[in-house]
Amino acid sequence: MATILHITQENFEEEVVNASKPVLLDYWADWCGPCRMLSPTIEELAQEYCGKIRVGKINIDEQPTLALLHRVVSIPTVSIYSEGKEVKRLIGLRDKPELVEAIQEVLKK
Repeated sequence: MATILHITQENFEEEVVNASKPVLLDYWADWCGPCRMLSPTIEELAQEYCGKIRVGKINIDEQPTLALLHRVVSIPTVSIYSEGKEVKRLIGLRDKPELVEAIQEVLKK
């Protein structure tokens, strides 16, 4: 069973920057309808890509400094990090095929 990481300012470097695998991050908030719609897809991706990528969620209300540091101005925002750097960013509600395509693109590198 894949685990979705709860990313905070305190563990961002360890869990994302220093990760040995690509990391997909979902920036979200409880009050955001599109974020709630995206959540099941994020969970499916965590299951389907278990062992290939890591998946984390960042609640922007709980981690406003992380959102500010990473220039997240609209949610949901999905970022993919590889080798400690953001390599892909998708803003707004996206469908699963689009997210799969972004993940595959990063995994091919």
